[in-house]
Order: sequence, then C-alpha cells, then structure tokens
Amino acid sequence: MPTRHTPSRRLKRLTVALTALAALTAAPVHAAEKITLMVGGINYIIYLPAMLTQQLGYFREEGLDVTLLSQPSGSSAENELLAGSVQGVVGFYDHCVDLQAKGKALQSVVQLGSAPGTVLLVSQKSPDITRAAALKGQTLGVTGLGSSSDFLTQYTAIKAGLKPGDFSVLPVGGGQTFIAAMQQGRIAAGMTIDPTATEMVRTGQARVLVDMRTESGARQALGGAYPAASLYLSADWIKTHGSEVQKLTRAFVRTLQFIHTHSAEQIADRMPADYYGGDKARYVEALKASLGTFSANGLMPADGPATVLQVLSAFKPQVKAAHIDLSRTYTTAYVQAALKSRPESH
Repeated sequence: MPTRHTPSRRLKRLTVALTALAALTAAPVHAAEKITLMVGGINYIIYLPAMLTQQLGYFREEGLDVTLLSQPSGSSAENELLAGSVQGVVGFYDHCVDLQAKGKALQSVVQLGSAPGTVLLVSQKSPDITRAAALKGQTLGVTGLGSSSDFLTQYTAIKAGLKPGDFSVLPVGGGQTFIAAMQQGRIAAGMTIDPTATEMVRTGQARVLVDMRTESGARQALGGAYPAASLYLSADWIKTHGSEVQKLTRAFVRTLQFIHTHSAEQIADRMPADYYGGDKARYVEALKASLGTFSANGLMPADGPATVLQVLSAFKPQVKAAHIDLSRTYTTAYVQAALKSRPESH
C-alpha cells in the first residue's frame, strides 16, 4: 500500500524544502567593490582619464563601484586622502615625494601623465613680461597653495634667477576663477591647464610663456621628464588591498590605451556633455593641445622621480634636507601586471 503521510510530516518536508530554497537564494552575491577617488580638479583635461575610465565602463568591468569626487586643487585632494575620507587620489605624483619629507607614505601606482600639462600664461595687460625673469615683483596665480601648479610656478621663477621673496603667489583655482583673476588684474601671470589655457590664448586674453603640455616641453622647462597626473594611494592601503589596486590599475591602463588609439573628437564623444561648456569644438581644440600630456602605458619614466625631487628641492628646504627614498614613492608592479594581460579598449 502507498505510504500515507500525516499533515505534520508533509509540513516538515515542505519546511525543509523551503529552507533549502532560501539557502540557495541567499547565496552570497559578489557586489561591486566600492571605492572613492578624489580628483584634483575633475574638469581639468590633465585628469581626463578619471572620468573617461568611468564613462567607458572599465571600472565596472573590473567589478568596481567607483565614485569620483573633485577638489579644486591637488593639495586639497591629498588632504582628503590623508584624512581617510577617500581611498585614492588622481593627482600629481610630486605630492608623494613632498609628503614623504613630512613623514607620510603615499605611492603612485599608475602614471596617467608623462608631462605636467600645465601652461604659464601671461596676461596681455602685462606686455613687458616676455621671459620668466620678468616675473619679479609680480603676483602669480596658482590653483592652490601647496598644489603642483604652485610647485611648478615657484621652480620656474627660481630657475630664472628669482628668489622666493621676489614674487608672490595667489591661489585662484582654475577655470573661470583663474580667468576672472587675470581679467581683474589680480594676477599678471599664472600656471593653469587646459581647457582654460587654450581658451585664454584663443580669445586673446593671455599668451604662453612656458608650455609643459608635452614631454619635450617639460624637459626643456624642468630639466628632465616630469611624471605628473597619477593614481596615488596610501602605502598601507596598497598593502591590504592588492586586488583592488590591480583592478584600478587595469582600468586606467585600458583608458590610456584608448586615448592613444582614438582621436580627440572620439575621446570627447565619450565625455559628459557638461564638460564641453556648451562648445564641444572648443573642448576638442583644447584636448588636442594636451594629448601629448598622457602616458602611453602608465609606467613611471626612468628619470622622472629624480627630476621631481630636483624641482621640489630647489624651493622646499624640508624636501632638500630629507633623505627621500624615491623607490618608496611609486611602484610599477601593478602596471607591469596589467600590461602583460593587454586587455583591449573599446
């Protein structure tokens, strides 16, 4: 005779089945890893790889949920990292050198820029300033005190024979605030980046005194390769989050590959429309002027760290006096691993 099950036994079996189903549906789902990066001026073309990587979907394809935040200057961005508010910074490598002299351990893991991408502009209201030595007695604009634009401005003036007291530096930000400062006569010259530099020259408001948007321009101005825009992180965070660091690096290396295999127009097409400021053609013009800024592969130039140390030591007594171990300010291990895998850009 067929076995007869009492209601209680049927209920027991149903409960077991439902429990098993719940266990299956509750199996761990691998959610994207959340990472927040601070950018030292997200609209600046020198930092374009950050938003471009986001727009291309490369962070997501690596299993990362990346939030990009912005500060008006690299010095502000580094403060957010030191405070533990973010996991990494897209900013200039020179902060890694500068902060080691202050007892902080930061490392660049991928070089996005092989040149600073900065331009020292002179207001057309100051026709007598035709060389860096003529900056004596002038007020010079930078994005922020302690920013890389500040570092490069001071070095340019000192290299021309001026002393720190021969000129003053005024933090004026970038973009429209920089333009306003020059229009109002608050600065006679200043260190800025694209698209601001191209816009001011195109409209006749300023002229170029020193151009560091290419590797050759940087070598001429600074005496060697000057690795600039980078992804840098706390050395402690790198030690404990190797997987995330590798994923971030792979995403950025793919973006550099994309930049070097696509036209300025194609790159602009992938950027958010608000980056164009209502004039896409003008943005493309500025992007073309700065394409020489970007690294071809994300590797640190062999002579780059030494040039950065030389530049900072020229006007920073603390850096000059410190025994800087440059090997601790960057690593190429993650880029080398990413290059071996050679993921294709699209």
